[in-house]
Amino acid sequence: MRLVVACFGNVLRGDDGVGVVLAGQLHAQNPPPGVDVIEVGIGGLSLVHELLTPADGLIVADAVDLGRPPGTVIVMRPEVLDAATWSAAEQQDRLVDAHYATPERALLLARGLGVLPERTTLVGIQPDSTEYWGEELSAEVAGALPHALAEIRRIARESGLDWPDP
Repeated sequence: MRLVVACFGNVLRGDDGVGVVLAGQLHAQNPPPGVDVIEVGIGGLSLVHELLTPADGLIVADAVDLGRPPGTVIVMRPEVLDAATWSAAEQQDRLVDAHYATPERALLLARGLGVLPERTTLVGIQPDSTEYWGEELSAEVAGALPHALAEIRRIARESGLDWPDP
């Protein structure tokens, strides 16, 4: 069993750096064998590269703006579009960015390459703001970190991996 936990974020844009912070805290909790925690930052292409080694599951950790109160933890199965259904012009317009900085684009490419695990879950935290420059998380997002970490460990356990609470 191999579970990849991919943590996205830009540490220079406030709450957008939450995934990077989660990666550091997950590493400190000594993930069990079978769990690979990777810090993707804003380079989603590295996630696709990681998935070239088959994985049974994927958890994406990131700031997710769904208009909820700041600090809300969101657990959901992301909808990943199928680029094969788009016209050539749509593919060129939507896929021209080779950086794949967002989870959505990285997941789209992984699906197109046939390496996206069937069991893919998004664990996100509603940001207060990602529009300011700074390395500090808002109080609401920082306060939600333990809940997001618990959700990641819970999903790992549901996948058959033994990851006890710290």
